[in-house]
Amino acid sequence: MEISYYSRYSLSLGREIEFKSYGCGGQPVIFIPCQDGRVFDFENYRMIDVWAPYLENGDAMVFSIDTIDKETWSDKWGNAEYRSELYERWISFICYELVPFIRDKINGYYGEEINPRIMLTGSSLGATHALNIFLRRPDLFGGVLALSGIYTSEYGFGSYMDEKLYNNSPIHFLPNMPKDHPYIEMYNNSRIIVCSGQGPWEIPESTRRIDELFKSKGIKAWVDFWGFDVAHDWPWWYKQAAYFIPYLLGKA
Repeated sequence: MEISYYSRYSLSLGREIEFKSYGCGGQPVIFIPCQDGRVFDFENYRMIDVWAPYLENGDAMVFSIDTIDKETWSDKWGNAEYRSELYERWISFICYELVPFIRDKINGYYGEEINPRIMLTGSSLGATHALNIFLRRPDLFGGVLALSGIYTSEYGFGSYMDEKLYNNSPIHFLPNMPKDHPYIEMYNNSRIIVCSGQGPWEIPESTRRIDELFKSKGIKAWVDFWGFDVAHDWPWWYKQAAYFIPYLLGKA
């Protein structure tokens, strides 16, 4: 398997940011680590083992990125306005800097302009980010696999709200999205998978609310609830990822 490490200066963030790629072609997928996670977590927490068959046979190419959670969602005593602005700049890095980089890499492997819509995946707060980014930009992203996320800004920001944060809190912005919004059709031409367990440390209520909002807007999604023994932890995320990846990649 081809593995590459990158460190690039981000104009959006005004700093160096690291990411890694795994594989050499196929459907591009952005992996977002869990809360406060780092670029190396895809390997260190062995999610790479679940993805390995798809990476090795050219079905997928995963790009693992750094979070800035410690400065945004996790810094609950920090200045909320600054944290909201910084989080938006991280999303700008993904949409306007990382996505073009990924497309250039994929185009290079195929020798032509493929420019695919990219998939997103993550667990816990990584799932929060993944679903939010997908819903923000379905023109860039063609699907999402979100495991055990919390889809409201209240988790990291409490009662604080501003325009940027509102646009990054699906449980807040989806109720006000018109049913004829052009994004609805884009969502329905994508693969959306949202899953939560109902066991220790899970918060399935957030996923239930997302399910209600999807249904109310006519958004087609696979929202799945696993059993009361299913905990908020890596062993279950391995099992869920293995179960859902074929669908995310259009192999099921």
